Formats: sequence, structure tokens, C-alpha cells
Amino acid sequence: MNSHHQDALDFARRARANQDRLTADLKSHYDFIICGAGSSGSVVARRLAENPDVQVLLLEAGGSDEVAPVLDPAQWPTNLGSERDWGFQAEPNPHLNGRSLSMSMGKVLGGGSSINVMVWARGHRSDWDHYAAEAGDEDWGYDNVLSLYRRIENWQGRPDPEFRGASGPVWVQPASDPSPVAHAMLAAASELGIPTFDSPNGEMMEGPGGAAISDMLVRDGQRQSLYRAYLHPWLDRPNLTVLTGATVRRVVLDGKRATGVEIVHGGRVSTIGARSEIVLSLGAMHTPKVLMHSGIGDRDELGRHGIPLVQHLPGVGRNLQDHVSFGCIWEYAEPIAPRNSGSEATLYWKSRPDLDAPDLLFCQVEFPVPSERTAALGVPEHGWTMFAGLARPASRGRLRLTSADPMAPITIDANMLSDPADMEAAVGCVQLCRELGNAQAFSPYVTREVMPGNVAGDDLEDYIRNSAVTYWHQTCTAKMGQDAMSVVDHKLRVYGVDGLRIADGSILPRVSTGNTQAPCAIVGERAADILRVSHGL
Repeated sequence: MNSHHQDALDFARRARANQDRLTADLKSHYDFIICGAGSSGSVVARRLAENPDVQVLLLEAGGSDEVAPVLDPAQWPTNLGSERDWGFQAEPNPHLNGRSLSMSMGKVLGGGSSINVMVWARGHRSDWDHYAAEAGDEDWGYDNVLSLYRRIENWQGRPDPEFRGASGPVWVQPASDPSPVAHAMLAAASELGIPTFDSPNGEMMEGPGGAAISDMLVRDGQRQSLYRAYLHPWLDRPNLTVLTGATVRRVVLDGKRATGVEIVHGGRVSTIGARSEIVLSLGAMHTPKVLMHSGIGDRDELGRHGIPLVQHLPGVGRNLQDHVSFGCIWEYAEPIAPRNSGSEATLYWKSRPDLDAPDLLFCQVEFPVPSERTAALGVPEHGWTMFAGLARPASRGRLRLTSADPMAPITIDANMLSDPADMEAAVGCVQLCRELGNAQAFSPYVTREVMPGNVAGDDLEDYIRNSAVTYWHQTCTAKMGQDAMSVVDHKLRVYGVDGLRIADGSILPRVSTGNTQAPCAIVGERAADILRVSHGL
């Protein structure tokens, strides 16, 4: 046994003993309570706990991430629908021909970063500059955020000091030894005049877009979730308590000040106090849900369920956004086994030349991914999918309570494709998808296009409605901004309530261009910086 392996075993024993001791003797109060151990909450908890004088409690409804489907990159699809998935289901959508989409979100240490496809996508320059304008704070702008990305990354690709960092906690690497079909996608993009780049996180996301091999959070062949990157190395610290199996019911308020949280743990309801602040990092479904059950939200929505109003914020649960995708599938000439996570190449491009930034998102998947409805068209035993979607959807959804009971599920009106602009962009998206998949670069590997084929007009629109699925990038339901529909200000404070902030994807004014875990890490870093300054830490 080498010394590195022995050190890891020693740390695991020490960390487990420490957390067993801390969780067996929970305190009545902590300095900070972080609700949710996902892509943002893990970051906030770690950064606050770096000060040994600060007592931090991190609450997570799910359990351990030490299971093969989480740690093995190839097994990520088996997490969907498992006990590590909240298993949300949207309402039937008339714009999807009455279909109801499943909307997975992580219920495990690491949240979505423990069950997702591990892609690291920073978002486009225009995303962050838009967030800064909405917030009225240049610290949310691209230039500052780029410096944060450099600070947190441990980049393993070709050195690029202008865009990449090399000494941070987040191990980022290009997909290792990509499949020949991943290289074929880049070659197909070149055939169509779309530029290719060494990495999708750098110059490529400052202009009209392009294609590249994906960056991934995989280290030594294992998933490196944001929980693993930030929090796991800190589990032996006496000032950080991580309590799993703890569901947050509501925030406890004294007037308009948050003083604690009410949780369910081990079948018992209890309250834990916060001396300084509470941070909600429960994701775009549960953060607004907890707010509403705490009396913070739209007056009429709360009144329907008899929940006493503490703060009227009509934007809570509104502005729901997600990346909707349409799978186009080709059959292999000979079977090609997926490599890494089975998704190794990505492409961003524009549906119209007059746009100033990409509005289309393409993620190649090295196996067939039909919807439940397009599967009836016939799925090849061996094939690949262009998971092509809308990076900047115009449609907006909404969340509603079903009951005053905090344990009752939430109603999700995803409302995808409700805005006609989205269908227009989707038509262009599928057309570009077909051009890519039918390019000469793929001819050595495929025998035929399986779906959608050469369809147009109403038939193409019908295919789009039937094939639409989610990228699982639900965000924006407690947005940061300055208008009447905003829920938090530029310092992530919930309007009208003291001692309560939000740090997760729900604060984004619009969904980022690409996969959302990297922007959520930045939200966590920004929240931690803001809290440390605010409290003199």
C-alpha cells in the first residue's frame, strides 16, 4: 500500500469519526446554517469554515456520495430516478403535445454535481455582464468572474494563464482520450464553418461560439463533484458539521429577521438557530418552496394556502428557466463503446447571424437518447445522439405550492416552448443538428440518420414537441435584480428579510449559456466573499 493511499484511508477514518461526533451532539445554534450541499452550498460552507472560529452547519436532505453510480463517470445515468434524485415531474404541457417531463435534481451530498454528466461550462461573457447589469454591481460581471474562475480551477489541460487557473480546489480536465465520434463532431463543425477550440472555457465563450472537446470534473477516473472538491477535504474540521438526511421545512423568523431553520431529521421535527445568517442553497425548486412555506412570496399564492404573509415578493417561484433539448439520432455502422461519461464534445452557435452571442447548445451523447414518445419511431441498438437545445429560451415557467404542508410536493409548470420565439429557434437548432450529423466527417462511423429525417413545416414542429426533453438545468426562480420581480439584491440578501441569503442557481436572472454547475460554483464563491466581508471574517 503506497503512502498516498494510506493517507487517504487515515483521513477518511478521521473525518468519519469527527462527523459522527459532531452530528451526534448537535448544537442549538450555529454561526451560519447552509441549507443544501449542492454545487453552491458546498462552496459556501467550505469557505466560511476556513475560519476556525466560525461554527458552520450544512444541512443535506440526501445521503452519502460514496456509491459507484456517483463516483464512476460512466454510471451517471443510473442516478436518474434513483434515491439520489428528487424525481420532480412537471405538469402536462400543451406546447409539448401534452407531455409531462421528468426533471431530475440531485438529492445527495454534492447535489446536481454528484449525478450530472460532469461537464464544466462557465457560461458566456454576455451572461455575466447581463447579471451585473441586472444586479447593478460590476462584481457580477465577466471580468471579475473570470478572475474567480482562475482562482478556483486546477486546470489540467494545455496551460492558458489568461483564462485558466492551476492551483484551485476544482480539478478540471479535458475529456481523456475522446471517442472518434467526438473528434468527428469537431471536424463536422469545421465543415460548416464553425470554429473549433482547444477548450470550451476561454476565448470560445467570448464571441459567437464554436466547438470543442468538453471540460470535465473527473480526476483519476472518478467524478470530482463540487462537494468532493470543496467540502470533503474539510470533514475532519471541528467547526464544520455536515448533517445528512435533514430536510429543511421552513425558515424560522422573528418578525422580519431569520433566526433559524425548522428541519425533519430521523422522523423528528426540530429547530436549529443561526447566530449570524442562513443561506438557502436548495436549488431552483426547493429554495422558492421553502421561502413560500416561510411566508415569503406572492401574497395571493400564500393566501390560497392560508400561509401568513411575512414579506410580499411576487417573483418567488416565477421566472423558471431550463434548457430544452431535442435529440437527433444516427445509427453506427459498427458499435462504438462510449468513453468517459459518454458525452465528450460540445458546441455553441447562433440560430440567427444577427445575434451577439450563441443561443444554441449542442452536447454530443455517444448512445441513443430518444424521448419517451420518439422512442416509438424505432431506436437503433448502437448509435449516437446530438442532444441539441436552446441555450437562451424565451419561455418562462412557474412553481406553485400544493398545500400549506412543507412536506407536500410542489407543482411545476415548466411551460417550455410556450414562447413562439423558442419554436423558431428550435427549428433552426434541429436543422443545424442534421447538417452536423450528416456531414462528411461522420461518414466512416454511421450508416443512416434515424430521426428526425428530412421533415419540415408542421411535421418538424411536431417532432420538436414530441422529442423535447430537459437538460436538467432548472434555474432562475428567485432571481437577483432590482425590479419588482426580483427576490435577492446584488449581495444575495432576500428583500425585506434580515439574516437570509440565497446562493444557488435560482438567483440567476436568466439561465447561463451551457451546463449550470460552474456558474453555481461562482454563485457560491461570491456568496462566501460577501458574507466574509459583511461579518468581518
